[in-house]
Amino acid sequence: MVHRRRLRSAWNRVDSGELHQAPRKWQPWLSDTGSLTQKIERAIGQKLEVLVLRDCRQDLNSDESRYFHFKIKRCRIREVLLCADGIPLVMAHSIIPSTSSSGSNHEVLRLGRKPLGAVLFAKTRMHSKKKPLREITRLDKHSPLWKKCFKQYPEIPSASWARRTLYELKGHPLLVSEVFLPALLNYSID
Repeated sequence: MVHRRRLRSAWNRVDSGELHQAPRKWQPWLSDTGSLTQKIERAIGQKLEVLVLRDCRQDLNSDESRYFHFKIKRCRIREVLLCADGIPLVMAHSIIPSTSSSGSNHEVLRLGRKPLGAVLFAKTRMHSKKKPLREITRLDKHSPLWKKCFKQYPEIPSASWARRTLYELKGHPLLVSEVFLPALLNYSID
């Protein structure tokens, strides 16, 4: 009898070896270290459409709050669908503390239909040499992130793969979770 090893916790570091528990078709997307926006735009040969589902202040759950050392309880939450020709490829759930969008980081406040990655990677290339913490997970109907995403996008599959990354924007944290949707597999990563 073959036993598949289960992920030890809900989220696991990409470099922990747990990546190989994900289906092979999702591994390149889950492990990529660059800008997801740029990778998808290269793969689809056009700019992504950004559909803003929600952009508001909200309390964090304990899993999200630990990334901010439990010092931040309420943050700006931005949820978007990244689409190609109206077809959703990725759902992004971003947590942006107030301190991360003030001062010289003010561009984060005025994203509108612009992907966060466009601002984030332009800034991090210039200001951060630190490798961001990146984790992966398989979401299901019991996952807090899946439940949040389902409220905004009921078409989300009952089981989805996701990655989340803790970025620093000029020394201020932002937590970005990206849920990969089935249509993304129509494109290959280069």
